[in-house]
Amino acid sequence: MPSHPEQIPDALEGNWVDGYLPEALRPFARLARWDRPIGWWLLLLPCWWSSALAADSIDKGFPSIAALILFLVGAIAMRGAGCTYNDIVDRDLDIAVARTRARPIPSGQVSVTAATMFLLVQLAVGLVVLLQFNSFTIWLGLGSLLLVALYPFLKRVTNWPQIGLGLAFSWGALLGWTAETGTLAAAPLFLYAGGVLWTIGYDTVYAIQDIEDDGLIGVRSTALLFGPRVGIAVAIFYAGAIILFATALALADAEWAAFAGLTVGSMQLAWQASRTSRADSDRALALFRSNRTFGLILFVGIVADSLITA
Repeated sequence: MPSHPEQIPDALEGNWVDGYLPEALRPFARLARWDRPIGWWLLLLPCWWSSALAADSIDKGFPSIAALILFLVGAIAMRGAGCTYNDIVDRDLDIAVARTRARPIPSGQVSVTAATMFLLVQLAVGLVVLLQFNSFTIWLGLGSLLLVALYPFLKRVTNWPQIGLGLAFSWGALLGWTAETGTLAAAPLFLYAGGVLWTIGYDTVYAIQDIEDDGLIGVRSTALLFGPRVGIAVAIFYAGAIILFATALALADAEWAAFAGLTVGSMQLAWQASRTSRADSDRALALFRSNRTFGLILFVGIVADSLITA
């Protein structure tokens, strides 16, 4: 497959956007990060955990296939919308960072006006998906938009922008439960809190890539905050997430298979934390991407438990 000089540095090698999409559409696909699917996976997985845990708690067996598919479509659309919005807001910062200056807006491939129109289209798709759920889930989903809107500005004012990302990206831990049951309970709240800590951990790993440029232009992050102790900090966030996830499983009356999945997943997170280093940005990207593996392990464990106990 031929190389593409306009390809974003952290895009997957040989991705379908650069290999097969018509050239005129590629900048918009990059704007939505379709060439980097890990983002929508990380947005999707809390939705799937929550759906599966709700099904487990009511002895339903497998969660709604329709809901899982809707969450997939919604995650791709809303992750793309969030990235597009983020790039519009951050266009002056992105041009000063080596990893982001090739993005479609700072590189001049897409105008702000065109990006805004593309943002509205993606939001419309997300809204259509959301309207397929019950009214409680619809209103709860709309409530996440404020968190999404605030997130790009946090790196300018706090060393903890990862908290904002965690609050927004883990929202699906609430939506999956309400889509299955029509109500909220303690279990999804603990699942959400665990998702927030998990997100802080993996986004701290991700931010290692930009430590030098962020320090020069005044952008803040937990990777910069913790410095040489970043691996220890990530381990603490992941440990806290595991404790909160375990609490959520217990509150939902999950049994051994779900806890087995969480145990295997905790080993994956421990492996990540033990290899996290401020000095190795290339490894940081690979470790960050490996969080899909953790999320799928946990999902499979919960689903297996639900099927066994139904």
